[in-house]
Amino acid sequence: MSARATRRTVITGIGVVAPNGTDTETYWKSVKEGLFVLDRITREGCGHLPLRVAGEVRGFDPSALIEETFLVQTDRFSHYAMAAASAALKDAGLSDAAADSPYSVGVVTAAGSGGGEFGQRELQRLWGQGSRFVGPYQSIAWFYAASTGQMSIRGGFKGPCGVVASDEAGGLDAVAHAARTVGRGTDVVVVGAAEAPLAPYSMVCQLGYPELSTAEDPARAYRPFTSAACGFVPAEGGAVLVVEDEDRARRRDAAVRAVVAGHAATFTGASRWDRSREGLAQAIRGALDEAGCAPEEIDVVFADAMGVPEADRAEALALADALGPHGTRVPVTAPKTGIGRSYCGAPVLDVVAAVMAMEHGQVPPTPNVFDVCHDIDLVTSTARPAELRTALVLSRGLMGSNAALVLRRGPESATPHDKENTHEQ
Repeated sequence: MSARATRRTVITGIGVVAPNGTDTETYWKSVKEGLFVLDRITREGCGHLPLRVAGEVRGFDPSALIEETFLVQTDRFSHYAMAAASAALKDAGLSDAAADSPYSVGVVTAAGSGGGEFGQRELQRLWGQGSRFVGPYQSIAWFYAASTGQMSIRGGFKGPCGVVASDEAGGLDAVAHAARTVGRGTDVVVVGAAEAPLAPYSMVCQLGYPELSTAEDPARAYRPFTSAACGFVPAEGGAVLVVEDEDRARRRDAAVRAVVAGHAATFTGASRWDRSREGLAQAIRGALDEAGCAPEEIDVVFADAMGVPEADRAEALALADALGPHGTRVPVTAPKTGIGRSYCGAPVLDVVAAVMAMEHGQVPPTPNVFDVCHDIDLVTSTARPAELRTALVLSRGLMGSNAALVLRRGPESATPHDKENTHEQ
């Protein structure tokens, strides 16, 4: 076996921009407390549309975090990604990661739609004022690969870069792609996803999804695993991770926050939720196999939680199929019910929540969900203390992608993170 084949990928840095927190600690505190922030959409030009409720990122000032040179070239979804990337690199102690060896650092993101707000603005100028009023960055800012490009340019990263376009599950697939890139010899990969789907053009596109909730009451709009489930609500934001070779991380005395242990993905077709049972179960089995993990070793599941009755039933049955009797006993949670689904960014936020849950020994609750009607141990109301060593994160996309990711607790997380007490004082 080659030396590269034995490389183990670990998470050493985390950055978050989400509706319930624009930094990692605030996000975790909100998740742990089950904060519910879904509300009526306030973005200009959206009031006449039937999509009423979403998770908006508020209080985020990109000009305070990102240089003007990059701001004028990019859409809101890239602003979130660049801000989260800076935070993740700082958390990992790699703010100058490219200084010595730029080719040793890569970038991978997942994207669902790209920069709809930027594209709409420039097209309106084209239609209303003429082609000479369209900015030159229209050609790149809307593109789903823009965040990867701008993050690599801004950081000076010249290692392997890429974009994963595999539906919402692409968030987990991107993390797996980054882990395998590290396994092939790249030292560090900055990986994640952030979305900004709350612009009129983007929202009109989403209205074609039959799974989208158009409920007007935020408290009733997104309630997966209940008899009142009526679809999902979208959200902005996402997260970025720094993953790297474990030996390299230890040589520079970086804290290993979690190990990326296993991943698998399948495809079962758009809106074929009955088939997603088999596809998701197969992805879970594949991820467990790659991780060398028995079903009974899974201590917590971060559910996809589509919010569509047929899809919720398929997910609950997939857990039973893949985990056996343990599937009905293992704690399951879906923090995204408090903030909405940020498409590709949603499963990466779940990865962050899983890492923090293992560090703090707390299974966060599923906000605003009470009357569970499926045979799963869904954690509701309040966080549940637990010894968490291994987490399973699930994601499905509206076009039929399914993914599962297994995370192991980092050795530095054997006891609750010291920061928790600091923020609770």
